[in-house]
Amino acid sequence: MGHGTPYNMNWAGLLQSLLVMLHLRQIACGSLQFSVKEELEPGTLVGSLSKLSPPPYQLLTNEYLWMDKNTGNFFITEQKMDRERLCPDETKADGCIILQYAVVGPSEDLVQFFVVVEDINDNEPRFENTKIHLNISEDAPIGTSLMLDDQAQDRDSGPNSQLVYRLRGSGGAFALKVEEDGQLIMLVVETALDRETLDMYQMQLVAADCGAQPLSASVSIIVTVTDVNDNCPSFSYDSLHTATISGGAKKNTVVTQVVAADPDVGQNAAIVYSLSPKVSERARKLLILDSHSGHIRLTQDLERDSSEELVLKVLASGLHCPPAETQVTVSLLPKATQGLTIKIGFIAEHHNQTVVLAEGQPPTALAVLELEGDSSFKDSSLAIEGDVPFLLSPQSGKYLLSTSKALDYEMKSEYHISVVVQGDSSERAVITPPRREIRVRVEDVNDNAPHFSQSHYQLEVEENNEPGLTLQQVSASDADSGLNGRVTYTLDEHTSAVFKVNSATGQLSALVPLDREQSSVYKLTVFARDGGSPPLESQASVIIRVLDQNDNAPVFNTPHFIFFIPENAPPFAQVGSIEVEDPDEGENGNIKLQFENSDAPFAVDSVQRTLQTTSKLDREMTDVHELYLVASDNGYPVALTSTARVTVFIEDVNDNKPQVIFPSSNFSCLTLSPSTPVGTTITKIYAIDEDSGLNSEIIYSVAAPVGHNTPFQVHSKSGNITLIQELLHREMGMHHLFIVVRDNGIPTPLYTTVWINLLVNESTDQCYLDRVPTWTGRSDLTQSASKSTICEIETPRSVQMIYFHLLVSMTVLTVALFLTTVCLYLKHRKCPPKKRKGQAEENQIPLRFKDKYYSDE
Repeated sequence: MGHGTPYNMNWAGLLQSLLVMLHLRQIACGSLQFSVKEELEPGTLVGSLSKLSPPPYQLLTNEYLWMDKNTGNFFITEQKMDRERLCPDETKADGCIILQYAVVGPSEDLVQFFVVVEDINDNEPRFENTKIHLNISEDAPIGTSLMLDDQAQDRDSGPNSQLVYRLRGSGGAFALKVEEDGQLIMLVVETALDRETLDMYQMQLVAADCGAQPLSASVSIIVTVTDVNDNCPSFSYDSLHTATISGGAKKNTVVTQVVAADPDVGQNAAIVYSLSPKVSERARKLLILDSHSGHIRLTQDLERDSSEELVLKVLASGLHCPPAETQVTVSLLPKATQGLTIKIGFIAEHHNQTVVLAEGQPPTALAVLELEGDSSFKDSSLAIEGDVPFLLSPQSGKYLLSTSKALDYEMKSEYHISVVVQGDSSERAVITPPRREIRVRVEDVNDNAPHFSQSHYQLEVEENNEPGLTLQQVSASDADSGLNGRVTYTLDEHTSAVFKVNSATGQLSALVPLDREQSSVYKLTVFARDGGSPPLESQASVIIRVLDQNDNAPVFNTPHFIFFIPENAPPFAQVGSIEVEDPDEGENGNIKLQFENSDAPFAVDSVQRTLQTTSKLDREMTDVHELYLVASDNGYPVALTSTARVTVFIEDVNDNKPQVIFPSSNFSCLTLSPSTPVGTTITKIYAIDEDSGLNSEIIYSVAAPVGHNTPFQVHSKSGNITLIQELLHREMGMHHLFIVVRDNGIPTPLYTTVWINLLVNESTDQCYLDRVPTWTGRSDLTQSASKSTICEIETPRSVQMIYFHLLVSMTVLTVALFLTTVCLYLKHRKCPPKKRKGQAEENQIPLRFKDKYYSDE
């Protein structure tokens, strides 16, 4: 081969020899191209060069393909083809082409061909980062767009690399806008933002490819809402301050503190305190206000023998805000005198001169107060200043301090009771009456159950969600304090293990991807329990509606449908029902049925899901139809499909009568020797029926003549005509057998007839008929021969003429013989003849027949 080049030489030497051989023909096969999908198993057939040249065949490189030297077929090696690794630099539009060379044929021609490695969806989209951080001002208007720079990448090609994006878990605050075929992705504000209500949003950006079985990836988007100065400082409604300071207080003593609040943060929440211009000079001389802390201090040592009340108007100003105002009343008391003193004896629990009382207690005695001093003040009494829920009741010269009603920690947690001495006006003018302040701290008890901000939550979640992603955050508050106000969240013990709630934050999440086809609605009960003893709790309901994704292809109830229909079914007759279901909902579960590349006389109704005929059927043309039915849904982004095999068997009906193949004509005639032995098969009738089964089973019978009228018999199954009795002299001549050939069709058999014409004659020359014999029996010949009546066969005129001439001839011959006999007898009596030796005593009259018989008529 190849001018003596050894076939089994090393290929490096062979390649060098091939390049220098002048007779080498290089076949540049630009159109010789094969395609193969990536990642196929080793040993998969890719193509063949057998049509190009006779063997042998040999690839020059065997890295990804190996070739059978005898057949020219080439297969994938143990090293699978990975399109992304083979062609990492090709663009999406370019194909991945591997150039191959092979030596083929006895003349060792060098063949170049291309193998195109086709993509499969084996790479999921990938984001560069795991989180995307965005900032947006809380005053951003609805419709504001935030650019997302981190687009996903998919290493596949074609539809497998085309990405669609969706947003998950945004709570309706944001929507996704994708432009320029996914090159421009923007987050769009859908609702008004308020940092003071919610300062951070977390959601998921999901990228899915358009492969037949889509792959997806997600990245977390964290949107931080930045503050704008949209709130101004304000004082609380109960911010009116009353402060008391005794005479003799030193400079810089803190009298009280005013506090305003601004919900903003940073510089937007900076508050500057100042005194209103309406504040008196006296107040400005004695008191000073810290502009940052709000502390009010003495500007000098206080030396007073009389009481005085100063009213301050304090302003709280913010950036670009009108000032908020509150009022502070400062009571300046004189120095303590030796006149009267108020003695306090505590009854209730107290610490450091502070009464401690649990909230919710009925009116309770707190302390006994007694006025001591100069007897000149015997007409003085004690009284409580201000409107507070406390009472002073005289008790034998003393005073009992008690609560007037149950105290509520959530309303107010601390009281300052000012008890002052009251007397006649002349006395007070000389000496300022003393006062004592009693501090009462209300202790919290667990008398408030947690309260949910809303008792019913409803949310929608797409199925196949990412496990662990927050679906909803429930929130409950407790007006109590400490452990009594610490709320923990739990789910009802009968709740599916699919869900989990964070006990501290109330964030509800799903531990596994949800499947709408398993459950479309989940009803959860979330409990909020405080840390009191005993604990109090409340509950809220959460209804989760699982939204459908097109994650289920249509499913046939069987991969192979088999139907039977008679061939005489009319057009548009129903063949059978196609049972197919798609567990998805909406358009994702809307199924369309169609045949794949079929011109068979059938159509499928997608609505009724039935198979129907479109035209007449003919089993004799086609008895079995093999179809492939494709069911596809209308899902987005990619419709899913399934295929089932459909086999339709056409059932036979008796619509074809038997056809006689032999004899080919009713004019056929067969000559039979009188010496034919009994049992001889003389001839055979051969007929066919294009139907099947019983409709095609053929039975042969003799309609005429029957019984002993004929020496011939027809076998009902084989059609063989047999001589059943010896042919006598009377059987000489023409025999016409009228044969009925019928099938066993249901309900009514079909039949045809044929004449078998047999001439019994010494001569074996071919016989002929001038006309076909005429059947004069009944028209219904479907019964068997045994039940058929004997038919009459019309004797042709030609035969009648023969009989007439024979009769005349026999009469003349008889007369002649009689006359001859008489003459011989008379002569013999007159002169008897002498006998000759060896002479025959009898005359042999040979009987001659015409060589050919014809019908005269």
